[in-house]
Amino acid sequence: MELFEVSADVHALIEDLLPVINPAARFDAPLARVVFTVGRFEPSAPTLTILERCAQAERTAWPRLVEDWLREMGDRAAMAIAEIELLGDIRKLLRLRVVPKLTEAEREGLLVSSAGDHFDAVVVIEHPDHGGPLTRDRASLLGLRRLGDIAVPNTYEGELADVGVHEQPLTASESVRVISKPGCRYVSALIAELRHFLHDAGKPGALVAVPSHSTILLYPIVSAAVSDVLPAFSQVAREMHAGSDDPATPEVFWWRRDHALIRLDPGSVTLPDQSRPQSRPQPRRRTRLPWRRR
Repeated sequence: MELFEVSADVHALIEDLLPVINPAARFDAPLARVVFTVGRFEPSAPTLTILERCAQAERTAWPRLVEDWLREMGDRAAMAIAEIELLGDIRKLLRLRVVPKLTEAEREGLLVSSAGDHFDAVVVIEHPDHGGPLTRDRASLLGLRRLGDIAVPNTYEGELADVGVHEQPLTASESVRVISKPGCRYVSALIAELRHFLHDAGKPGALVAVPSHSTILLYPIVSAAVSDVLPAFSQVAREMHAGSDDPATPEVFWWRRDHALIRLDPGSVTLPDQSRPQSRPQPRRRTRLPWRRR
């Protein structure tokens, strides 16, 4: 059945069962949500999930499904408020963590957006004991809105304002540029801001690796020596990935200004043919982030 076919009857069941299961809660019909009262807080849960469950079930199963959902949401609301009282203003703890592309199963229920062909951006709560990915249900119960407007500045202007950039030897004649902040779980988010660190990269672009979430490796391609550098660059990326407590990916990518990243084949010693169209152009983005070199 379609959702509009079940919504009236399911909402009627909610109104009938709510006074029995959770007398302090109320059904907000105009917004199709249940509002729970937990102390001085009023977290809410939209009814979309229970409508979907009922649409896929026999009508005789609806009362039990609605009852179970109301109890589940009531428990989650109580836990959400306990979390607020434990952590304080959770908005201050929101961060954006860029990770290798997630599967559909891994994305389920999380607040995730695509960060290109090879990475995803996940909204997380930064806390040593009670942190982790923020789920859609958790965000709804906590009344969190416009999460990007909160998590992005918290990450880029807070966590990454003091990121370090330095050069270190790669081969006898070449060096690799290292963007890092030891112990930081969010340096990988700078994969979307690489142009700030590659002013000297010309049309050939740069090699890029994100072996851990605290480190990005760059090699601006300024000479024909890339075929000599690529194997060494790939080896360093794999070794750093294997030795990291917070690994990201051992893969190596090819970056060009205003183009999407291209993943290079493992063991490759040359770049793809630049004469062929490789990726779609990417729009320029502006930022005011205070990077520092050291």
